[in-house]
Amino acid sequence: MNRRLTRRDALRILAAGAALPLGALGLGLIRDAPRPVQWHGEVLGALSGMTLWHASPKVAERTIARLRVEIDRLENIFSLYRPQSEIMRLNRDGTLPAPSPEFVALLEQSHTIAQVSNGAFDPTIQPLWRLLSPGGLASPSRIDRALTLVDYRSVDVDPKRIRFARAGMAMSLNGIAQGYITDRITEILGNEGFESAMIELGETRALGSAPDGQPFAVALVSPANPANVERSLALSSRALAVSAGYGLTFADGRHHIFDPHTGESPRRLTQVAVLSPKASWADALSTAIYVAGEARARALLDAYPGSNAILFRPDGSTIEI
Repeated sequence: MNRRLTRRDALRILAAGAALPLGALGLGLIRDAPRPVQWHGEVLGALSGMTLWHASPKVAERTIARLRVEIDRLENIFSLYRPQSEIMRLNRDGTLPAPSPEFVALLEQSHTIAQVSNGAFDPTIQPLWRLLSPGGLASPSRIDRALTLVDYRSVDVDPKRIRFARAGMAMSLNGIAQGYITDRITEILGNEGFESAMIELGETRALGSAPDGQPFAVALVSPANPANVERSLALSSRALAVSAGYGLTFADGRHHIFDPHTGESPRRLTQVAVLSPKASWADALSTAIYVAGEARARALLDAYPGSNAILFRPDGSTIEI
């Protein structure tokens, strides 16, 4: 699978770039602030970065090296860009013996939010993505056939085996795995004594606050013009994920987010930003709310304590929940 730079990537890049002058790079002006140690690369196909602060920059550098090993291990489970990853083998064979505990755990998380959202979030959306991603053109009958393979309830998950109930099913965990990896890396840092870090591995999570004690400032772009910053959000010991309708678009007008029930791209909202204690929660919630719409947002957020959202409507107005 070839990686495409989507507008969702652009949002994350802009968010990171805008966050640094407001929060991170500006810290260089603070007396006695440690030098930030940064890493930039790709995780699950998304441009990513980590910024760590430690009294010893050498310790931060060695930690980043270890974190990259852990990220690589998790990509070997969840990546759709690695032919021998666990998820790719499951999609190819329809069954996966001896799955990693992380795969089982994330599928259980995915099943929970799929149930809570009545299928607005569904990791088995991949057959529809496969059909439409070459250009977005497909006959209604082919789309209908692809939709018969989209059903999170038809995945048998067991510590000893993961299996699809029907031939031709496939899954993508890109709507939650980036958040899961972000959480894992942030938790490792916390366990190792780090108190200040910004982790952006497809989704964003702040460990603690900036070294001056203030929240990090993260930019949120305008859905009407993604080249512009809409507002700055304060982020401290929380995660942020954004789903938006200005992502990769196809020839038939669909964009990169599909409603698992209809195969259409939702238009009720233009952007959803979710703040939550965990990046995996924020990641999945932003997608689920974008698909389900404003009327379902409150119930979805209530199912994940400490979560709130900013919803952007097509008329340009916003609502904070």
